[in-house]
Amino acid sequence: MKTITFTDFRKKASDFITEVEHGETLILMRRGKPVAEIIPFSDRAKRTPSWKQPGLRLQVQGSDLSSAILEEREAEDEIAG
Repeated sequence: MKTITFTDFRKKASDFITEVEHGETLILMRRGKPVAEIIPFSDRAKRTPSWKQPGLRLQVQGSDLSSAILEEREAEDEIAG
């Protein structure tokens, strides 16, 4: 990764673009602050962000939780009753 000033980029844009074509990543600075990242182009498909991917679904053998809770409550009522 290479950091360059905006002024240098304007003066030598062609040279810097050639570096990017060869795999270099450039950080473009203006007044001492980064304003752009110039990266080599990639043809590969963009990956779906993890927050957009479907979540894991857990499956447990046996009855579902709500049924188990209801059965337990009924059993407690019979004991108390």
